Amino acid sequence: MTRIAPTDWRTRLCIFETFGCTFIRQKGDHLIFHHPKAKRAVVIPRYNEIPVTVIMNNMKTVHMSREEYLQMLLKTEKE
Repeated sequence: MTRIAPTDWRTRLCIFETFGCTFIRQKGDHLIFHHPKAKRAVVIPRYNEIPVTVIMNNMKTVHMSREEYLQMLLKTEKE
């Protein structure tokens, strides 16, 4: 099983937009997104290294599985 590791905000942006999140607004250095399955907003901070806890919370918010995340991460790294 592959571990989820911290990544930069640009990678996170690609993954969550691919998963169906749409940009709503920006507040400071935080990007706010909406997802049809989410009950609350998805917040992606513009940090050079986003902690795993933030990544996992965002995944939980949009009901993204570990396998879906890792698959999209691989696709993002190849591009």
